[in-house]
Amino acid sequence: MLEIKNLSFRVEDENGETDILKNLSLTIADHKFVVITGPNGGGKTTLAKAVMGITAPTGGTILWNGTDITHMPVTERARLGVSYGFQQPPRFKGIKVRDLLELASGNEALSHEEGCQYLTRVGLCANDYIDREVDASLSGGELKRIEIATILARKTGLMIFDEPEAGIDLWSFAKLTDTFRRLQENRRSTLLIISHQERIIDLADEIVMISDGSVAQHGPKDEIFPKILANTVTGCTYMREGDVQ
Repeated sequence: MLEIKNLSFRVEDENGETDILKNLSLTIADHKFVVITGPNGGGKTTLAKAVMGITAPTGGTILWNGTDITHMPVTERARLGVSYGFQQPPRFKGIKVRDLLELASGNEALSHEEGCQYLTRVGLCANDYIDREVDASLSGGELKRIEIATILARKTGLMIFDEPEAGIDLWSFAKLTDTFRRLQENRRSTLLIISHQERIIDLADEIVMISDGSVAQHGPKDEIFPKILANTVTGCTYMREGDVQ
């Protein structure tokens, strides 16, 4: 279970202090498929990075399966089964896709077939990519799908994806949604996905709407999703004026 209690994140600049997260509290049960959505600048990515340990909160507590991970480094959280997919994944010149999949899976003897299966699941022609270097020759969309494949290979208890649809073509996006659907059906991991895409949101068990650094709404998809759709054409007043929980 993921428990976030009164999480805050404040930054200082020439204009003074700005609160990005405002005493945000959220509980996600095990093996749930949860989509975080809401207006740009609301704090969604900051929240996800705080859970992974990339961003250090200025207040509050994060618990994963009862363990306080608030001040743990990224590597320790990874050992506890937390993984993260960036909006813009890093490149690794001199490292092949096969190497990344072996590292992620913890299996130095990962077979060619097993590596190819992970790539196929994210819409890549495996034989074309398994021995390619993770360098500047890859497009942003290719790099994103390879990163998602490595997260699948890790088989962690908590998988966090920050806008996995970004930079991916329609055909690969269809393959990606199929992958998420299978993960949901298997119920072996908790999925936390930041997305604005209707096809991904529609897969969710629960939807969390983040606005102005707080949880504006959190509930079952069947309850929250119709309200999102109804307010999309009216300036998203529901997200701005909904009761903060």
